[in-house]
Amino acid sequence: MRSPVPRFRDVERQASSLQPAQCLPPCHERPSNMWFIKDACGIICAIITWLLVFFAEFVVLFIMLIPSKNLTYSLVNGIIFNSLAFLALASHFRAMCTDPGAVPKGNATKEYIESLQLKPGQVVYKCPKCCSIKPDRAHHCSVCKRCIRKMDHHCPWVNNCVGENNQKYFVLFTMYICLISLHALAMVVFHFLYCFEDDWTKCSTFSPPATVILLILLCFEGLLFLIFTSVMFGTQIHSICTDETGIEKLKGEDPTWEKTPAWEAMKSAFGGPLSVTWLSPFTDLSCQKDTSDPVPMFPQGEIIEEDVIEIPLEPR
Repeated sequence: MRSPVPRFRDVERQASSLQPAQCLPPCHERPSNMWFIKDACGIICAIITWLLVFFAEFVVLFIMLIPSKNLTYSLVNGIIFNSLAFLALASHFRAMCTDPGAVPKGNATKEYIESLQLKPGQVVYKCPKCCSIKPDRAHHCSVCKRCIRKMDHHCPWVNNCVGENNQKYFVLFTMYICLISLHALAMVVFHFLYCFEDDWTKCSTFSPPATVILLILLCFEGLLFLIFTSVMFGTQIHSICTDETGIEKLKGEDPTWEKTPAWEAMKSAFGGPLSVTWLSPFTDLSCQKDTSDPVPMFPQGEIIEEDVIEIPLEPR
């Protein structure tokens, strides 16, 4: 889920106050096996997200399903709701703990640029904050403190950037939250209608006032996140199909890249041809292009000082 005001972060802001020494430590950092952003706001938002799902789980099970006299109704709806909730939380975890496409820190060295075998006259850009050579369509996130390939936005609700490597999981997260919200709302309406016709004391193991309050809270939560996540889901699908990220639209950048057709972009984002694996947060993006660097991840050498590097023309 994304905050109402997207936390777009970009390096194009002035960085003249940076000292050269700030660029040296990242050059020899070792990669971590686990991707996790240590941002207090993001961690709190992620915890709140899980607590809201658990609250909905509690109300659905202990207010509506377990006290129900219809065993078939309870079993079917319990399986559906719990399955969707599990997939939503699994998608959230994958979106949060998957490297969104971070560019290696400290690779802005002469040796690395020479290894790219660029054409004479070609221009490359260095990010002065993480000392990396920025690939096309990469933007710097000041929360993640990294340049992210095809960065769409930084989402505090998943405590991570949404980029080319984890956009699938973010889309699945919004979709499954939207579905459980819709399912919960339908069950709340049905439960209210049933209890109006029957004795309220027989509708729940809780007192009637407590039951009504919990159902109203669940109804409010479901309605809020149904609207919110359905909008986010539609926005992300549109972004994938148009091959234009949220930050590119916000900045009004003119496309300088060759846009991928909508269906090919969908297959790239979800990891292959249309199949049931598109709906699974446990499958990786096997068909995605290899974006690894052609040289070691942490090349040795001095960080270059220039932010804009032009490959010199060959002498005639």
